[in-house]
Amino acid sequence: MQIIRVDTPSAKYNVFAGSGLLETLAQRIEKSVGRLPRRVFVVTSPEIWDSWSTLFLRSFSEPPIPLFLAPGEQHKTMASVERLTREMTRAGGDRGSLLIAFGGGIVGDVGGFVAGIFMRGIPYVQVPTTFLAQVDSSVGGKVGVNLPEGKNLVGNFHHPRAVFADVGVLDTLPDRELRAGLMESIKAGIIRDRALLRYMEEQAEAILGRDSKALEKVIAASIRMKAGVVNKDERESGLRMILNFGHTVGHALETVTRYKAMLHGEAVAWGMVAALSLGHRRGTITTSQLDRLESLIYRYGPLPALKLRAKKIVAATGSDKKNIGGVRRFVLPLGIGDAGVVEDVTPVELEAAVTYMLEKAKASK
Repeated sequence: MQIIRVDTPSAKYNVFAGSGLLETLAQRIEKSVGRLPRRVFVVTSPEIWDSWSTLFLRSFSEPPIPLFLAPGEQHKTMASVERLTREMTRAGGDRGSLLIAFGGGIVGDVGGFVAGIFMRGIPYVQVPTTFLAQVDSSVGGKVGVNLPEGKNLVGNFHHPRAVFADVGVLDTLPDRELRAGLMESIKAGIIRDRALLRYMEEQAEAILGRDSKALEKVIAASIRMKAGVVNKDERESGLRMILNFGHTVGHALETVTRYKAMLHGEAVAWGMVAALSLGHRRGTITTSQLDRLESLIYRYGPLPALKLRAKKIVAATGSDKKNIGGVRRFVLPLGIGDAGVVEDVTPVELEAAVTYMLEKAKASK
């Protein structure tokens, strides 16, 4: 097991990555937050609960109260938040309650947001069950829900008291979801960790073959990268924006397809292809670096087909949360292992990058 420390001005907690964490979860939570309160809630999906509830509950003397959130971005809404908070109220939840977010990124985002606003804030822990959630969304305190106009437009910062990333729960994760989650680790390598990128190139077979040691190494390295960024910029006022590499176009793809055509990691992967193209046009990466990074993204694919118009995708980037005062912020690669945020990307440049991405999508069929 590896332990990564998140140390920000407003919160300090540990992220545990390894195998066998779930069966001793209650004791691990108590070590992190103290004695378990009278009311412990667990927000989860029906599928995760069916697969893992027996192991999850094994260490609890008093079973937590399950609250269910159906899978899919269409349920990451204010309506779900209201339903969950009302269920907690009816079940006797109070300011001393604890919430456990046990599921993928949507469960973590919604569960963390519920914890952040219920009774003006209660403690919670993250127990992510997808690769994407383990390496990215469970760490850093960003929680929230979507609006029809865009992704994650309502939310706040509410850090967990601890994160428990059990590699074992990935055994039931569909292959497509594993590959989509690995795109966030590729992102981590591109923007901040050349060693991780090289490892994912050299050990692709072991990683995609679900070798537990290889997965644990990638998970821990990805979390360590994100924690290092969050520790320096908790509220995304500067450096933390680089974590959105690939997300400007990725979120636009999710918005225009109404979250139905692709997984989040797949959308980010295509978004990274667009961002790499833009970086290449601006001279921030070489042709050989572009080819190398694109090849790695495709190695961890396949990516879904795109039958969209470039102008529609570009228009959808207007609701990106990084935009302030009408200025569009965009994350560009600066070589390999580095990235920066620029504010002067023109609509023409962005459309050219999106067109490049769409052409690559046609070629990859």
